[in-house]
Amino acid sequence: MPAEGSEAASKRALTFLFLTVFIDLVGVGILVPVAPYLVRRYNTDAFAVGMLAATFSAAMFFASPLLGLWSDRAGRRPVLLISLLGSGIGYYLYGIGGSLAVLFVSRLIDGFTGGNYSIAQAYIADVTLPQDRAKSFGLIGAAFGLGFVFGPAISGLLAKISIEAPAYAAGTLAVANTGFGFFALPESLPPEKRRATAFRPRDLDPLGPMIGYFRRPNLNLLLWAVFAFNFAHSGMVSNLAVYTLNRHHWGPEQNAWMFVYLGVASAIAQGWLVRRLIARIGETPLAKWGPIASVVAMVAIAYAPTGAWVVAGMTIYAFGGAAGPAIQNAISQHASADEQGTLLGVVQSVASLTRIFGPLWAGFIFDHIGMSSPYWSGAVFVTIAQYLVWSALRRFS
Repeated sequence: MPAEGSEAASKRALTFLFLTVFIDLVGVGILVPVAPYLVRRYNTDAFAVGMLAATFSAAMFFASPLLGLWSDRAGRRPVLLISLLGSGIGYYLYGIGGSLAVLFVSRLIDGFTGGNYSIAQAYIADVTLPQDRAKSFGLIGAAFGLGFVFGPAISGLLAKISIEAPAYAAGTLAVANTGFGFFALPESLPPEKRRATAFRPRDLDPLGPMIGYFRRPNLNLLLWAVFAFNFAHSGMVSNLAVYTLNRHHWGPEQNAWMFVYLGVASAIAQGWLVRRLIARIGETPLAKWGPIASVVAMVAIAYAPTGAWVVAGMTIYAFGGAAGPAIQNAISQHASADEQGTLLGVVQSVASLTRIFGPLWAGFIFDHIGMSSPYWSGAVFVTIAQYLVWSALRRFS
């Protein structure tokens, strides 16, 4: 780090990175509960809500390699600041609205500038010793989880003021953090360490690294399992507020607190339950049997006669998500040491793709088949994921 990179400057930089990731996820969590109510002014189709979610995810998926390459060439600081400011502009546009087209433009802007999680990690790698990185990465991971819990909570409180207030709040947080970063964030990548090789179009291809792994026997089954599992999850999350609005007549506040509850329950499952289940039954059985809880939960939500049934189903679903880390661990165990980073990056890319196609699927079948269809079809996809995990682990053993 440059001369100004004293211990105090390093702490300010880490604080900024924590806030950046936290605000990114707060923004996502803020918008999810109120999206159906904003879209409803211009279009009552569930597919429109799904398209908004898919637009954001697609923009982020294709822009992330570009932002990463740009940060390797120009430095981390300008890319982080510009991306955060772009997110703020996107949130403000979302609040202003005026037409469905403006909402889509706002999500495109936020998606193209919002892929800064990997740049925050790169910044940490630039300025920390290898033995200290895990602690700093853990701090960023905590920001990720806390953001998704606090976002819906803020949304629930601000929705009492107006349906647009959560979007304006997210924009204000992003712009304020941009100002903080302008003064608090030194550059971490000196010019002599920046990438100087010629630009290649394939550097921006997010699909290229995935293809080789999908061609590897048995490992491809686990990757398809990740796709099926997350496809069902992303469809459900994007559609849940639409479902509870139409079937159980929930308002934005109720949906916001539902997402808060889901975030807290998921954090407990991922951070506490997983370790205890692995200690008691082992990783392989958890990967094989864990998805059953998600299947039961989705069926329960699909045919929930009351809102209380939805809450019960979401409780089961949160704990069923404990199978996700077990499946990812199974993948990592069947890769060599020198490809762990690449393979786990591919896993994240696969999950990113599901955040494009899952919401589209859920919105389409909600409109054309029925309100329960995203959930019982999600149960089918999770069942397929479980079968693929079984098949892969049997062949690996």
